[in-house]
Amino acid sequence: MPLECFLSELRVNSVAPIKGELLAGLTVSLAMVPEVIAFAFVAGVEPLVGLYAAFIVGLITAAFGGRPAMVSGAAGALAVVMVALVAQYGVQYLFAAVVLMGGLQLLAGLFKLGKFIRMVPHPVMLGFVNGLAIVIFTAQLAQFGAGGESGWLAGTFLQGSGLDVDWLAGSQLAIIAGLVILTMVITKYLPKYTTAIPSSLAAIATVSALTIGFSLDTKSVGDVAGIAGGLPTFNIPMVPFTWETFTIILPYSVILAAVGLIESLLTLRMVDEITETHGHSNRECLAQGAANIVTGFFGGMGGCAMIGQTMINMNSGGRSRLSGITSALCILAFILFASPLIERIPVAALVGVMFVVALDTFEWSSFRIIRKVPKADAFVLILVSVVTVMTDLAVAVMVGVIVSALVFAWKHAKHIRIEKQEDHNSSDGSDGSDRSTVYTVHGPLFFGSTTTFLEQFNIRADHNDVIVDFADSRVCDHSGLEAIDGLAERYLNAGKTLHLRHLSPDCQKLLKKAGSLVEVNIIQDPTYFVATNA
Repeated sequence: MPLECFLSELRVNSVAPIKGELLAGLTVSLAMVPEVIAFAFVAGVEPLVGLYAAFIVGLITAAFGGRPAMVSGAAGALAVVMVALVAQYGVQYLFAAVVLMGGLQLLAGLFKLGKFIRMVPHPVMLGFVNGLAIVIFTAQLAQFGAGGESGWLAGTFLQGSGLDVDWLAGSQLAIIAGLVILTMVITKYLPKYTTAIPSSLAAIATVSALTIGFSLDTKSVGDVAGIAGGLPTFNIPMVPFTWETFTIILPYSVILAAVGLIESLLTLRMVDEITETHGHSNRECLAQGAANIVTGFFGGMGGCAMIGQTMINMNSGGRSRLSGITSALCILAFILFASPLIERIPVAALVGVMFVVALDTFEWSSFRIIRKVPKADAFVLILVSVVTVMTDLAVAVMVGVIVSALVFAWKHAKHIRIEKQEDHNSSDGSDGSDRSTVYTVHGPLFFGSTTTFLEQFNIRADHNDVIVDFADSRVCDHSGLEAIDGLAERYLNAGKTLHLRHLSPDCQKLLKKAGSLVEVNIIQDPTYFVATNA
């Protein structure tokens, strides 16, 4: 990316002043620390491994990614994939897998595969957002449990729903509930009175001051894990550079790369809709790939876009790259200098912020439109939401896209229609003494419509000369070619001649490319083996 382009995107204006961007970045970093620590434990690595990833991935993607204001870091969607690799082979294999993951993402960007995010239908997007909002919300519920650190970590999303909690009671529950509610009230209603400071940051600062000032008995970030450390250092993963190692890490890297890009590109689309601007999906693929390669060499667990932190950034007024860069640098500052202060922040304040994020993320309008959209779209929306909650984002999106594609194919399979009539002129342009049967095809011919297509022909009743007119149709795939081939063979066996007319150039190209796969032998045509009468 040219330096001038980068500087122009980093530059802020009156809509997003520098003060607002800096405060938004600080707010995001405060909310990200406990989440990242939790995801590090889910993956089975030390907290600093997650924090280093949050710093490196967050910094590189914020500076060079395809979407200003989008926040990336160590995400739970990746942590659940990593845990098996770490448990069986150790953290060094994880670093190697993250480097390979980044390489695969770079290839996706270089081959411009990011554009395929357009194939995700809107109901899948709504289901993804709603499911993730539910996951974010329920993941925080374990904070109200008495299990201490392990109880909270067990409730992080993709690890559990947060509902199976040994609930606190008495004053402890009242304190946590009160602090969470206070945080939510400040976060939600402060912007009505002032926007001088992000409401999330004001809520965290207020609740922290109350907790420390009145020595309230409630869990803090320091009770989860210590975050003090030094600068990340460059290290080549200490694994054998053998084919066996490659075969071990490749399946994990492929899944990590796919999950990371899906979550990042869907988050990019969501921010596009909120800001009514357009991000660059392929550029985001390149930035995610480069970030994960670097973090793998510097002892980080890898990462991708984080929708919760992105929403906090957006709600706090972050709109440029500066807020994302600030967030990453603040995380590094916490590690190096400010860990004693950050560790005193009550986790209840961060839970309250995440509750507001979940409520703002959920598409409440989906309840209103669900009865107005086609039943298939409503089913996909609900299905993706449920699968996101029960499994993970990547599976949910894949299921949603597959179901949507099948629904689309089924609908279009019923659109094919064939009209039959007689033509008093022969197909070869002779004196017209022979009569022809003409079938006019309407609608696409593909795997879903071939059965209906073949059922429309009455070979015994047709004249010896048969014309199939494709002026209002297209042959879309190999199944369509096979249908034509089978039809031609049936007419040939009956001693009759079949001609294809008005094939579009792309259909002719498809037939030509098929070559010997379509042995129709309708007439001796040296190029297509079928007659194409204009």
